Amino acid sequence: MGYKVAVVGATGNVGREMLNILSEREFPVDECFAIASRRSIGLEVSFGDKILKCKDLETFDFSQVDFVLMSAGSEISKVWSPKIGAMGPIVIDNSSCWRYDQEVPLIVPEVNAHALEEYMKRNTKRNIIANPNCSTAQLVVALKPLHDVAKIKRVVVATYQSVSGAGKEGMDELWIQTKGIFVNDHPTPKKFTKQIAFNVIPQIDVFLDSGDTKEEWKMVVETKKILDPKIKVTATCVRVPVFVGHSEAVNIEFESPITADEARDILREAPGCMVIDKREEGGYITPVECAGDYATFISRIREDSTIENGLNLWVVSDNLRKGAALNTVQIAECIINRGLLKKVA
Repeated sequence: MGYKVAVVGATGNVGREMLNILSEREFPVDECFAIASRRSIGLEVSFGDKILKCKDLETFDFSQVDFVLMSAGSEISKVWSPKIGAMGPIVIDNSSCWRYDQEVPLIVPEVNAHALEEYMKRNTKRNIIANPNCSTAQLVVALKPLHDVAKIKRVVVATYQSVSGAGKEGMDELWIQTKGIFVNDHPTPKKFTKQIAFNVIPQIDVFLDSGDTKEEWKMVVETKKILDPKIKVTATCVRVPVFVGHSEAVNIEFESPITADEARDILREAPGCMVIDKREEGGYITPVECAGDYATFISRIREDSTIENGLNLWVVSDNLRKGAALNTVQIAECIINRGLLKKVA
């Protein structure tokens, strides 16, 4: 017997990807519902070989479902996730709304499934689980197996984040600007602060008083919450003219010695990781190659001679998948596989 699943925000990039992944992974779905705002009622989205018509968020009866995969933004989640959770379903939220709430677990199954189990066994009535920021998710998947062996002291990460992280509007802006440049049409930034075509922008989200952007702050706080609060983290987040796939240059300082060869062997065996690391032309992964894949790809593993017990990594992942939709579905799978869900009738 399967489960009843509702996807809120089903017409967005991540919502559509959630539906794709539920189908691809043969998630045990008895019935799936596409939920959207009132203006999207009746719009059709694909779910495997089926077509679902979107239902209205404000009138849908959520008490009839087991899981609600929420990808409708923080403002909607702030209002609706508590209401839905109180009706009984498990809400797995992809926005930033609940990530920093100490009573809500922030989960990457390969890293901290134990926190999910502890939360579910407390029999809380909130029923809300948070999905991390896309750039954080791939980072902690790569860090966790190394941290278990040599204990990480400090991480310095520079991200190269695709425009899909800014939604459909971001993808459209890159496409329109790129076409426009070839016909001598000077691009006008709308979604981004500066031209994104043939350019890079060292700002994602708003600036804070510290000088960091909110995206950089998110990576720091979320890495600590998911992996280890004692790890020192600093980040520089950059938007690049890539449609799908986030990349990260990661410098790690460990408490104990660890060689590049040891790290390579550890990561090859780690869940969710795929090592592609040949020291030759093209012996590494790029965002174009990772798009559509589930794995967190790791390349350019090498020792950093400027610090004691240091390593450098290149980490790439499809941000719409592992960074969002896939991780959300994996959380639901983890709940089922560990027998943590009380199924609705």
